[in-house]
Amino acid sequence: MVERDAVEAALDEIRPALQADGGDVEFVDLNEDGVALVRLKGACSGCPSATMTLKMGIERTLVEKVPGITAVQAIM
Repeated sequence: MVERDAVEAALDEIRPALQADGGDVEFVDLNEDGVALVRLKGACSGCPSATMTLKMGIERTLVEKVPGITAVQAIM
């Protein structure tokens, strides 16, 4: 089972970069397939680079640092 604290700790590593651009990320839930559901906030929610940020930044970090996470999906 994935621990919420481990997910939050990994997200804390990327938050400063997101916040520097006026955005943020919120961990919402984890589905049964190991997909972390996150909500992009602030400038990130409407940014043209949001998909790249999600896959190359957030997903890469969570999959690498939190055992059990297989992917990340943004929700509204």
